[in-house]
Amino acid sequence: MAADTTDETKPTAGAPEGASGQPDASQGASDGAAPKASAAPTSGMTEDEMVEAAIRAGEQAAADDFKAARDAKAAEADDLRNQVAKLEEDLESAKGDLKAANDRVARLQADWENYRRRTAEERLAERDRASEGLVKSLLPVIDDLERALDHASANAQGNEAATQLAEGVAAVHAKFVDTLAKEGVEVIDPAGEPFDPLQHQAVGRAEDADAYEDTVRDVYQRGYRMGGKVIRPAMVTVTFGGPKRPAEADDAGPGDASGTGDEGK
Repeated sequence: MAADTTDETKPTAGAPEGASGQPDASQGASDGAAPKASAAPTSGMTEDEMVEAAIRAGEQAAADDFKAARDAKAAEADDLRNQVAKLEEDLESAKGDLKAANDRVARLQADWENYRRRTAEERLAERDRASEGLVKSLLPVIDDLERALDHASANAQGNEAATQLAEGVAAVHAKFVDTLAKEGVEVIDPAGEPFDPLQHQAVGRAEDADAYEDTVRDVYQRGYRMGGKVIRPAMVTVTFGGPKRPAEADDAGPGDASGTGDEGK
């Protein structure tokens, strides 16, 4: 009897586990727990609500993307503005450098023009000084020719040879003076003119009641002027004892009686 009872209570081979021979309800519940948990966010939402939530999520993502793009563009714009500001600073600096360079060039050009003009003037002055020295050294020769001419003229009357000599000396003298005139040399022969202490050297005085006072009477040695500069004053005698020269002629500068030398009798 005991053996039979054991056989009846022992489950048959191949039968499912469990007291009633049915599948285990607790295991089935545990197997279906994972699918229910993944669907939890949408649990209790209608289809329209899920669509609206998806739209909101898409709009938020689009807004985030737009903000990121806007921020990137703003950063790029700031960088470009900084580059433009830097380029403007470089441009202003370059303009300043260009202005300074132009000023230096203008100063150098002005200095060069001044130097060239100064050196040209110095060369002309040196040439004039050299010419002046040469002319001064030739003036005594002209004086000798004039004295020889006066002597020959005084002794030429009735003497054909002396007359021809006087004519020859006069021709040489004229050619000499003409050559100097071409170089800008002028003769100062002030006989009868108002005395000018800047051009005349008084070596004596002569009384003459018929001539204006301080008038050149005799010219002992003619003077010369070169390029507007008196290189030798004329040696003259000056009158006194005559009427005063009219006021408009006072600018000629009458000579100082005390500085004209010994009186001529």
